[in-house]
Amino acid sequence: MLNRIFTLFLFVWVSFAWTQNGFEIKSNRKKVTIPFKLVNNLIVVPVNVNGTNLNFLLDTGVSETLLFSLDETEQVKFENIEKVRFTGLGNKEPFEGLKSSNNSLKIEDFVDLNHTLYIVLDQDINISSQVGFPINGILGYHFFKNNPIEIKYKRNKIIVYDTIARVSKKIKKSYKKIPISIEENKPYIQSKVFLSDYELNAKLLVDTGNSDALWLFQEKMGTIPIPEDNFVDFLGKGFSGNINGKRARLTSFVIDEFKFKKPLISFPDSLATSGISMVENRIGSVGSEIMKRFNAVYDYKDKSIYLNKNDNFILPFNFNMSGLDVQHEGVQWVKEAYEDMSTATSSQVSFESGDNKVVRNLKYKFELKPSYSILNIRKGSPADLAGLKEGDVIIKINSNFAYNYTLEEIKDILKSEEGKTITLEVERKGLPIKVKFQLKSII
Repeated sequence: MLNRIFTLFLFVWVSFAWTQNGFEIKSNRKKVTIPFKLVNNLIVVPVNVNGTNLNFLLDTGVSETLLFSLDETEQVKFENIEKVRFTGLGNKEPFEGLKSSNNSLKIEDFVDLNHTLYIVLDQDINISSQVGFPINGILGYHFFKNNPIEIKYKRNKIIVYDTIARVSKKIKKSYKKIPISIEENKPYIQSKVFLSDYELNAKLLVDTGNSDALWLFQEKMGTIPIPEDNFVDFLGKGFSGNINGKRARLTSFVIDEFKFKKPLISFPDSLATSGISMVENRIGSVGSEIMKRFNAVYDYKDKSIYLNKNDNFILPFNFNMSGLDVQHEGVQWVKEAYEDMSTATSSQVSFESGDNKVVRNLKYKFELKPSYSILNIRKGSPADLAGLKEGDVIIKINSNFAYNYTLEEIKDILKSEEGKTITLEVERKGLPIKVKFQLKSII
């Protein structure tokens, strides 16, 4: 995967008999500030669900609120439950879940006391392993629909305003107003895509739950060809299975006055999108690798997004040049030594340092540390040619224990710079294997 960890689209096979009111600001406040964690371009917010604190992905690309990946310590009570069926991007069959109404969701002082949740029962659906951070659900349209929402990617803050008037002076001064359409509870934006000699007017879903820059659907492009410099890759996991396709670079991508040179583009194969109903004229998605380059104010009521460049705007569009995708495998107990400089005993280690006698009291502690494994290997890539295999457990990266890195830090290493040498120590069926390869750009 490039600079993305997980791509998710969800479609729910169910009819809605009523529309929930959504979130409201409580305590007579004019605005609410919500901190978030940015993990591999994805926004993760703390949400209290019926009294239990959980982590949710904030995703403009989903229309309903989803809940999954609850462990044994997370007890959430649900009422008014009925069965539903889900499907999504990928190649698996639809699966069953539950619909629960009258739930309490609280994010700071932004509250909905009558919220409908869709509960995914399939234990194999777990995006935490791809993100490297515990995520229990996905929050979409109902977070955005009632209030202007400002997302500040560089400050890791979301500000919810009671009215657009609270922020109107700022947006008039330095933000560009971009019209959007809200269709099936999701925002769509008009843009221009330039591929070599071709120019394409593109209606795209604004999808903060997609950590890539851009997706285009091949079957929607008409006669416009995919760039010749491309490669087949694993694009990520959706709710219905793996998503494969091609990656390439555009000549440029334009939203109104904002122009991006040579952004990365992904083309999911038709198998992943077959059977999925899409809104009229949509040909793809714009993801968080683009949206993180702005301070953005979403105003669904006025059908507008206000955009202002932030410091991310000039960042290059890098991708994973190793060809291996890494996932969080869980946690492991690690024995680590530490030094206690208290009073010496006969069991302590001593040695001379100049004229001083130094006494070392070495003690050991056990800590839970992350474990990582290889999720996917791109055929013909440096990692593939070095002999790495799916399922290999990563022990060391460049002589450092892998558990000392976050998943995001590992992925940053794998897309750092062409020609950089990477050494990996992995374990395969109990046997240690050490390999070395160089990062190579192919587009």
